[in-house]
Amino acid sequence: MAFRSPLAPAVSAYAFPDALLSTLLAVSLSAVNLLRPVYGPDGPDGPDGPEIVDFALDYLNPAAQRMTGLPEQPGTTALARFPEMASTGVFDFYRRTYASDAPGAFELYYQADGIDNYFRLAAQRHQDLLVVSCTDTGDQPRTPVENALRDAQAAERAARADAEEQRAALGRAFEQAPVSIAILRGAEFVVELANPSLGALWGRPVGPALGRPLFEALPDLAGQGLEELLDQALRTGEPLVFRERPTRLARDPAEPPALGYYNFTYQPLHDAQGRTTGLITVGLDVTEQVVARQQLHQLNQELEARVQERTQEALSLQADLLAAAQQQADQRALLYQVFEQTPALVALLRAPGHRFEYVNPAYQALFPGRQLVGRDAAEAAPEMAEQGFVALIEQVYRTGETYYGQEMPFTPRPAPGEASRARYFNFTYQAYREGGAVAGVSVFAYDVTEQVRARQQREAERQQLHHLFMEAPAPIVILDGPELVYQLVNPAYQRIFPGRELAGKPLLVALPELGSTDIPVILQRVYETGETYVAQELPLMLARHAGGPLEDVYSTFTYQARRTAQGTIDGVLVFAHEVTDQVQARRVVEESGQQARTLAAELAASNQQLTRTNVDLDNFIYTASHDLKAPISNIEGLLYLLQEELPPEVAQDPEIGPTLTRMFDAVERFKRTIDHLTEVSKLQQEHALATAPVNLAAVIEDVRGDLETLLRATGANLVVDVPALPAIEFSEKNLRSIVYNLLSNAVKYHSPDRPPRVDLQAHVRPGHTVLEVHDNGLGLAAHQLPQLFGMFRRFHDHVEGTGIGLYMVKRMVENAGGRIEVHSQLGAGTTFFVFLPHANPGGAPFPEFVPQ
Repeated sequence: MAFRSPLAPAVSAYAFPDALLSTLLAVSLSAVNLLRPVYGPDGPDGPDGPEIVDFALDYLNPAAQRMTGLPEQPGTTALARFPEMASTGVFDFYRRTYASDAPGAFELYYQADGIDNYFRLAAQRHQDLLVVSCTDTGDQPRTPVENALRDAQAAERAARADAEEQRAALGRAFEQAPVSIAILRGAEFVVELANPSLGALWGRPVGPALGRPLFEALPDLAGQGLEELLDQALRTGEPLVFRERPTRLARDPAEPPALGYYNFTYQPLHDAQGRTTGLITVGLDVTEQVVARQQLHQLNQELEARVQERTQEALSLQADLLAAAQQQADQRALLYQVFEQTPALVALLRAPGHRFEYVNPAYQALFPGRQLVGRDAAEAAPEMAEQGFVALIEQVYRTGETYYGQEMPFTPRPAPGEASRARYFNFTYQAYREGGAVAGVSVFAYDVTEQVRARQQREAERQQLHHLFMEAPAPIVILDGPELVYQLVNPAYQRIFPGRELAGKPLLVALPELGSTDIPVILQRVYETGETYVAQELPLMLARHAGGPLEDVYSTFTYQARRTAQGTIDGVLVFAHEVTDQVQARRVVEESGQQARTLAAELAASNQQLTRTNVDLDNFIYTASHDLKAPISNIEGLLYLLQEELPPEVAQDPEIGPTLTRMFDAVERFKRTIDHLTEVSKLQQEHALATAPVNLAAVIEDVRGDLETLLRATGANLVVDVPALPAIEFSEKNLRSIVYNLLSNAVKYHSPDRPPRVDLQAHVRPGHTVLEVHDNGLGLAAHQLPQLFGMFRRFHDHVEGTGIGLYMVKRMVENAGGRIEVHSQLGAGTTFFVFLPHANPGGAPFPEFVPQ
């Protein structure tokens, strides 16, 4: 850059260093931006001329970086980073300046902390760039005039705040005033505002009257000359004052209008132009005073007639004084009369000690037999201080801010021989002022104990119902809304689909395979009509695990609409019972021989009765096991008779003898299976089985003794690590059966490739003792685990068994409020985790068990 000095010859010029520009931009106190236009789809050479839709931020000097918080090359556009430029006019200023090639200036007004400030912008196009310089007046020293303006604006805000506070105080005074006040607008005297005292004077709520002409809302006032008086006050703009004016008013809709006497004032309201736009009416019911005075006047009429001439002047003065005093007393008496009769609790406390100036009967009833008036709150009712209410009163007194309490509990000191009981209140602590200073606190409270306890009871009932649903042995779900979202899924229902997540998902999202069945249509019909639907042994193709194969699942279920307190349907209750095992068992029996078919017919008849009464599979198991005992006993007897009747040479035949032995063994296995079924049937009904605190270590040691022969025969190493633990709330018989089944299975299903080892440990978790049984036996594949606890499920046939043991273990654990989990790896071993409930989570542990 060259600069020609006026002192040098015209041919010489000053040459600026190349780095001068960057130095100048770095030290500049003004923000300097280099903007590059961004054109629309047609580009700069479009048919309608160039259309600039934005400006790219190519460069920001340090001052601009500090102002915007952006780097030197932001890599964004002006509107993307500052979209408000479009509405403030800055973007249009940039486009105009870029199009004109002439320098341009722009000022943008804003407020910071309520003070006026400006962004001053200067811009000029340079080749294909727009150079913009910006200064912020908020960063510059203020002139005395600007500081004065700031002070004036701050004063204006403070004045507005004071005015708002005065307005609020006036509103509170309007609502709490013991006299009746209303604002009437227009020639029809529309009721614009009315305080509660006016509603009490009318004998009806003020709400329906708001926004309506006065004589339409209160037609009983019409025709008594009030229309003319209101017209006069509105027309002349002069206030009208009336004392003891007789007026008929229907305070009771069932009674004709009654004559009353009222003091009232009509005060005109003027707008800014001085026009009368409405009236403020202030009234007071003085009927009782006037009637009393009339009665007194009637009684003294004769006396007054005799002395009227001499005492007329004195009586007139006395009457005026009495009337003025009576009016003041009546106004105060009216206020206290309302307080005395209201069911709400009302109290006035004064001075920093919060001395009770006044309490109404409802408030006094909260502290029976105690003197409150004249005593400080903390002294008269210490429980108020102990429960934090005196601190709240002190806060209101100190700050002047009203405190609203919602359903707050308060426990008054009980009378001798009575138990303390909390009560709940909605209340207001509000400061009242005298001479502009807070003089005390007023208390208005409502006892809402019944409502709170009713809601608590409803919540407890809801929780109890939820608990019953979750603990129910039958599958239960709640489908919410028209989308039929799984809102509640109890464990029994979840066990039907152990590998699938249901809760929180719509029905057809959780179980999409139901889309091809009638189930969604049936559920929608129940949701829309409210009619209960019952299905018996309905076959469905369902996958028990996510992504698993579809299986035939038979269910008996009931769909019932769930209704709100208002009777509208908001969901569907599903009570289901899977009867797949029942159906399959019946089919197996039906496919047996003649004797089995006869038995199946009997079982089918029992099953039909079972279906009609909606009982579960347990009764079927019990009936089957009971009815099979007699035929098996007959067969056993016939075998014994046959064995006795056969000649010795026939009985000792190498084919007949072993055949008889195998038949006796088969009968014994059948009898054991029946006994197991009987135990299963009993177990299904053991939800209320008597329990007692049981020492786990003692039970384990007892079972170890029973298994001693099996342990020696297999060469198994049993390692027990059970320290002193809290008692377990369980049936000792069932606990012993659980330990025996798990330990005997761990030994019996050992691997022939290694010496068997069984580790038994126990440790405490919140609310439970966890029993772990780990073996290094054959193990199970992952796909076998979901079927492990099924009835008659066996995965290894080289060991004698019925497939009932683990089913019974699971049922006994779950019936007692516990749960069982299993982890297994094929060829490596299996670990069972049994969660057993404590007798008392906070109780002391048993002494350590020492085997004898």
